[in-house]
Amino acid sequence: MTRSDGGTDTLPSTALLTDHYELTMLRAALADGTAHHQAVFEAFARRLPAGRRYGVVAGLGRLVDAIQAFRFTDAHVAWLEEQGIADARTAAYLRDYRFTGQVDAYREGEIYFPGSPVLTVTGTFAECVVLETLVLSVLNHDSAVASAAARMVTAARGRTLLEMGSRRTGEASAVAAARAAYVAGFDATSNLEAGFRYGVPTRGTAAHAFTLAHTDERAAFASQVAALGTGTTLLVDTYDTPTGIENAVAVAGPALGAIRIDSGDLATEAHAARARLDALGATSTRIAVTSDLDEHTIDALADAPVDVYGAGTRLVGGSGHPTAGMVYKLVAVADRPGADAPLRPVAKTAAGKASTGGRKTAYRELDARGRAVRETVVVGPPTDVPGRALQVAVIRDGHVVHAPTLDEVRAHHRGAKAELLPADLDLTDGTPRLAAQPAADLAGSAA
Repeated sequence: MTRSDGGTDTLPSTALLTDHYELTMLRAALADGTAHHQAVFEAFARRLPAGRRYGVVAGLGRLVDAIQAFRFTDAHVAWLEEQGIADARTAAYLRDYRFTGQVDAYREGEIYFPGSPVLTVTGTFAECVVLETLVLSVLNHDSAVASAAARMVTAARGRTLLEMGSRRTGEASAVAAARAAYVAGFDATSNLEAGFRYGVPTRGTAAHAFTLAHTDERAAFASQVAALGTGTTLLVDTYDTPTGIENAVAVAGPALGAIRIDSGDLATEAHAARARLDALGATSTRIAVTSDLDEHTIDALADAPVDVYGAGTRLVGGSGHPTAGMVYKLVAVADRPGADAPLRPVAKTAAGKASTGGRKTAYRELDARGRAVRETVVVGPPTDVPGRALQVAVIRDGHVVHAPTLDEVRAHHRGAKAELLPADLDLTDGTPRLAAQPAADLAGSAA
């Protein structure tokens, strides 16, 4: 069954994509009764990766699917018992596990800052605590890729961006990375599974192996053009780039769609390629460049006649920051079972890892120009605070109530990013201008 965002409601079980210690806590909590106390957990980043000025939330759609698929099979439970991880009480609980609580979250594609309550999970302690690893593995990976991708989109200045990092990461991570990059504004991916599963547009050219498999370069180009038409992209740097360009135009004619350059000083190569293409009459042929691109190398190519950037290795690794650094912390808990039991705020006080207790609601205030001036966090029930509420209801009583299409997610990201000031989009190392702050601290907020 296909969801509106292209995901499926029939994922394989995600229950064992978790850490052993989740079930250690569950087993003890079931024994002492804490398992059935109402609780609130929040996912947030204490800080952004060094030098970053904002982050991008990604992976929420995947996470919702994963929570729906968080079911322990009979085989899972039998193995957990055999390993001594689950006792009889825990095994019985896991057999019947279904998440029946609530999830509120920043919309996918939203901008976040240090302290932003990106995700709030409410339910019994037992049903919420076991989701920690799943929540963090999805949000940390996808948000890291999307945050890097958003910076590359800024650097590209409206030129086409292709995600092509599948060969540089795990097979499942590759699909997630392609989706996250698309959320943040990339135009297409080379990953076919991302196209099939999520509807991300796919593109592909050819590798040097294809050229090497033929008797000469012209024969390889002729084969590709015969199969795919003159609108295809020919890889011209297998042997000698200038000669490769001449062979490409000789075979495809001046209507050749594009050439790809994957080596050398890309700025120099692009300028030389544009001059040679124009001299050959291929004035409409586009130039695509690849080779370990990141936001800084893309930015450095701003004045080069490049039409398409292909990013892979650096993109799927978060451009040097492969995790968003989010944590999942208990912020409130009841001292007895029952939906009517009052919640007690709880917080960690360890040096460097302190948290703020209590459930939070976040708002982003905009100035008259529509630019973000502050992000305010209210602890406790929502109050009249200027700005738009950042969290939306995602799951209610275990049922999904928020399932936007991927196009809607991309549109929300564009709008949220447009609220940032030019200084926030600066690619040089800096510190966030904004940070989630308690309502009581408004007087000291950034403007």
